[in-house]
Amino acid sequence: MAGPTIRPGGAGGPGRGPGRGMRPGGKPKDMQKTLLRLWDYISTDKVTLAFVFFCVIFSTVSSLAGSYMLRPVINSIASGEGDTTGLLKLLLIMLGIYAAGIVTQYLQSRIMIGISQKALLKLRNDLFTKVQRLPVRFYDTNNHGDIMSRFTNDVDAVGEMLSNTVVQLIAGAVSIVGTFALMCYTNIYLTLVTVVMVPLMIRAGQSVAKRSRKYYSGQQTALGALNGYIEETVTGQKVVKVFCHEKAAEEEFDRLNSDLKDKQIKAQFFGGIMGPVMGNLGQVSYSLTACFGGILCVLKGFDVGGLAVFVNYSRQFSRPINEVAMQVNTIFSALAGAERVFGVMDTPAEEEDAAEAVEPSVRGGVTFDHVTFGYSPEKVILKDVSLYAKPGQKIAFVGSTGAGKTTITNLINRFYDIDRGKITIDGIDIREFKRDALRKNIAFVLQDTHLFTGTVRENIRYGRLKATDEEVEQAARTAGAHSFIMRLEHGYDTMIEGDGANLSQGQRQLLNIARAAVSKAPILVLDEATSSVDTRTEKHIEHGMDRIMAERTTLVIAHRLSTVRNADAILVLENGEIIERGNHEELLERKGRYYNLYTGLCELT
Repeated sequence: MAGPTIRPGGAGGPGRGPGRGMRPGGKPKDMQKTLLRLWDYISTDKVTLAFVFFCVIFSTVSSLAGSYMLRPVINSIASGEGDTTGLLKLLLIMLGIYAAGIVTQYLQSRIMIGISQKALLKLRNDLFTKVQRLPVRFYDTNNHGDIMSRFTNDVDAVGEMLSNTVVQLIAGAVSIVGTFALMCYTNIYLTLVTVVMVPLMIRAGQSVAKRSRKYYSGQQTALGALNGYIEETVTGQKVVKVFCHEKAAEEEFDRLNSDLKDKQIKAQFFGGIMGPVMGNLGQVSYSLTACFGGILCVLKGFDVGGLAVFVNYSRQFSRPINEVAMQVNTIFSALAGAERVFGVMDTPAEEEDAAEAVEPSVRGGVTFDHVTFGYSPEKVILKDVSLYAKPGQKIAFVGSTGAGKTTITNLINRFYDIDRGKITIDGIDIREFKRDALRKNIAFVLQDTHLFTGTVRENIRYGRLKATDEEVEQAARTAGAHSFIMRLEHGYDTMIEGDGANLSQGQRQLLNIARAAVSKAPILVLDEATSSVDTRTEKHIEHGMDRIMAERTTLVIAHRLSTVRNADAILVLENGEIIERGNHEELLERKGRYYNLYTGLCELT
């Protein structure tokens, strides 16, 4: 039996699950709308696209014209009356027509690849730009691997369709119209015989396509789920090994992998069966045409060249339908992928700043005035919370897990908006701030360190991109990171590997503190910044934090109560309410909840 599936949520936020835009399997909600939105991406360069359409039409018409040239050639040979010079002239004309068709077909393929790649470039840019503007709630409620799948599998599926299928659809439409016109011109009776099979072919195609659409949408969703699980498991591989969860992880992977396999089998089966079904129906049409054509040649004197050309046209008439049928898997996979991509793009972004939003100079006074908040209406996290932190004060939050400590820090920089009450900084409601201005004034040092691919210097400078090299080094000295950085092979120019895999946990945290220091933000939030390191390293990190906390308003969340003894005020939270406030000595004298936690009478869980 498969072990439990771990889906970690964001800090202090809800666990991940299906979010807005992450609709499970099923056929696209609005195929026409999806196609029109894709058309907007490939129609930006209308002149180039018009030339591609011209090439498609020209190559298709040249193919039809070249086929029709067979009629006089065959009739000339069959009658034995044609001269060699005339026959050679006809063959040279055919050769010229086909050569022109080959050239234009080459041009259309090359140009269309360029158009499709430009469209994918813009699609990825739009998607990436959108995810930068989405609220934190989106990332807390959606699987990260599934989001990444939008950029890879889904966009690649769209690219495959744009590069090949679009041209084939246009060429197919032109070929069907042109072939039908020439068939009518050649022999109307044989045309009727051929056309009789068309409704049957369309009905068969619709029946198969209906199921293919559903299964390909399910396949894309299953692929996203599998990628998400792989990403989580690889990222958390140490946790998997520490808790001997390998077998359960393999079983969960097998379940997701089998689900993807089952959906792929169904999708590929119905996508692959389209071609043979349509091909066999085309063969029936071809056979009927040949039989009736032979009868017309005997009874009505229909020319042999005309029959040969018409039989060829009857095949060409069904060929575009067969080609589209063979592309049905690409089409529905791409449409399912495009809908998933557009689902992210349609997710509401963070609200725009009001026109009257301000960018004041911040000193660091923070006040919560009767704040109530819940991540969902059913579960309230903070209940009528009021607190204050004067500029330069160090305020610590302690309490059981889930009491609402991290939620408070999530609300200060408007990762989430409160339900009731008011949060102010220096007496100004944070909803009146421009978001960028608000967040630039708040620096975070989190428990989970995150370093980017780049040098040590670049990772520190991430706190303030305009910081000079001297300011970066000064921030590192303030954080106590300078000495270990200088021991690295290339000092500040050492490349960070795999989210800091070549550094210790303590070193990674010191770089995070240096990043906060270089920001020069007047408000500092420390969210259990030392809980994942040993006591000796913690002391070293605390010295760095003490230096950057000087003259800053600091909000500290800590499980180790020894780290908050020097706080100006300690707030004890339980069940979303502040039940005690005071400094270390005052709270011990009261012998309440904090006293019990500090003396070990209660466990801080």
